[in-house]
Amino acid sequence: MNKIYSIIGLLAFSLIHNVAIAQGDQKPIAPIKTIASLDVPRYQGTWYEIAKFPNWFQRKCIADTNATYKIKEDGNVSVTNRCTFENGEKGEALGTARQIGSSTSPTLEVRFAPAWLGFLPMVWGDYWVIDIDPEYQLAAVSDPGRKYLWILSRTKTVEPKKYQALLNRLVNDNGFSLEQLSLTPQN
Repeated sequence: MNKIYSIIGLLAFSLIHNVAIAQGDQKPIAPIKTIASLDVPRYQGTWYEIAKFPNWFQRKCIADTNATYKIKEDGNVSVTNRCTFENGEKGEALGTARQIGSSTSPTLEVRFAPAWLGFLPMVWGDYWVIDIDPEYQLAAVSDPGRKYLWILSRTKTVEPKKYQALLNRLVNDNGFSLEQLSLTPQN
């Protein structure tokens, strides 16, 4: 019996040791970089989802995903997300976004929970604009941990050269691994 415990202990130690070595070999990823500033009035309007990292809260959306942003009287931004489900029905989610920091901050938080829950920090999700072209036609949005990624465009299609240049910047400037990036059909 003691021999079995010794073998199990040795295997556990070996596994933990190997994981620690493997993690030690990994190059630490630098903090995510946002754009320098965001002109929210210019950002408002409709953006079409070109690609994304799959996530649980969009699991029913299979096509035609877009978001419309509009500045509200209180300075926050109304968010209306729409998409098409597998059965052909359309879905819509209404939310609110708020800037964190100055009026040109590219870091925002978004909430789709009811307004009366807005005081709870866990109902707000990070929405960081990490890339945008000078014309505000093509953008990338993520979070500090690179768990989420959306590539958004003012049009339903993007010129391949511009799309590839954006992907290159995501990899080279922000350390993204794009294996899980999924294209979003726009009809």
